[in-house]
Amino acid sequence: MPTPRAARAADVQKLVEGTAQAVAETVTKTATQAKAIIEQEAAQVRATVEKTMDQTTKAVESFSKAAEEAAEFGRGNIEAFTQSAQLYFAGVQDLSKQTFALVQGLTEHSIEGAKALGQVKSLKEAAEIQTNYARAALEKGMAESAKLQEQALKLVETSVAPIAARVTLAVEKMGKPLAA
Repeated sequence: MPTPRAARAADVQKLVEGTAQAVAETVTKTATQAKAIIEQEAAQVRATVEKTMDQTTKAVESFSKAAEEAAEFGRGNIEAFTQSAQLYFAGVQDLSKQTFALVQGLTEHSIEGAKALGQVKSLKEAAEIQTNYARAALEKGMAESAKLQEQALKLVETSVAPIAARVTLAVEKMGKPLAA
């Protein structure tokens, strides 16, 4: 029979072994739980990072597309202003030529009237010639002025048309909601 001391030592040994085994099981269980929690948190972090990267990528693409559209719209505006200026200057040049032709025609008409007045034999004949030439000059001037005014109005409409089209496009674009 074992001695009481040896029995106590054996009891202590069993207690230590049992405690060590319980501690080892607890450590293993805790380590397993910690590993599971860490893996779960890592998966959540990975999912959050991926979602954030996707959202960031979409936002960058959206901003890039908006910047490209703004640049393209700006180029369109410059082209419209250039076209408008070209139409305007070509039209003004044409109107200037027509105005010069009108002034030249009126000058020639006045010279003819002066020559006719130089050959008159009576005051009555001079008055008739002067009246006829003045009336003809006034009628021609009024008719040509009306034509020039009409052409000037058409010139304004034509030269403003490219800009008006851009303004219409801008209003349409502003009316549309932004792409998500």
